[in-house]
Amino acid sequence: MILFPAIDLKDGKCVRLVRGLMEEATVFNDDPAAQAREFVAQGFEYLHLVDLNGAFEGRPVNASAVDAILKAISIPAQLGGGIRDLATIETWLGKGVARVIIGTAAVKNPALVIEACKKFPGRIAVGLDAKDGRVAVEGWAEVSDLTVLEMAHRFEDAGVSAIIYTDIARDGVLEGLNIEATVALANAIRIPVIASGGLSSIDDIHRLIAANCKGLEGAISGRALYDGRIDPAAALRLLKEAA
Repeated sequence: MILFPAIDLKDGKCVRLVRGLMEEATVFNDDPAAQAREFVAQGFEYLHLVDLNGAFEGRPVNASAVDAILKAISIPAQLGGGIRDLATIETWLGKGVARVIIGTAAVKNPALVIEACKKFPGRIAVGLDAKDGRVAVEGWAEVSDLTVLEMAHRFEDAGVSAIIYTDIARDGVLEGLNIEATVALANAIRIPVIASGGLSSIDDIHRLIAANCKGLEGAISGRALYDGRIDPAAALRLLKEAA
């Protein structure tokens, strides 16, 4: 399993939100590229980037910060937030993003996911963010009528490389991953699932490993890494030993 450190971008800075609320942002680093280099130095092998402003505005907003990160690292990075059309997908992949994450557009325009998967095989992921089991969109400001499982099933045969499943109620509050719901989703579909939202300590990583779920590709960690609640070396060693 992969542990993805998260770099969430708001107004060009590296922040963490509480349950997706932009007004609940804590700035952890004014220099996202420096933060990316630090994660690389700690031994991480894959970064998770989110353009938070982009998620709300429906277009890339923190492009210069993402560009700086891509120039600063030699490991792959996946990116979500404000990716709503094929041209934007093509631009980011051309700039060196390893995998783009389609969230709102996957709900509102599923044909985009199918077309993108055909054009860029292996490089398209879908972000499914859940509020009380329903998929939230537009930077989590709107909740759709669809369940996470209903959405996931739509893309079973599309060639989606991964689904990033976030429990919004737990995001940024260090209450622990919703492992039960994540594992249930991973067991119900053929697409690999990445757990997100609430990872609070190395205990969560122990629980992920103990779930012994082949459909789990990994987990995303944000605030717990920034707060020092997770020791990167210990977490990465644990995952390596479990591999």
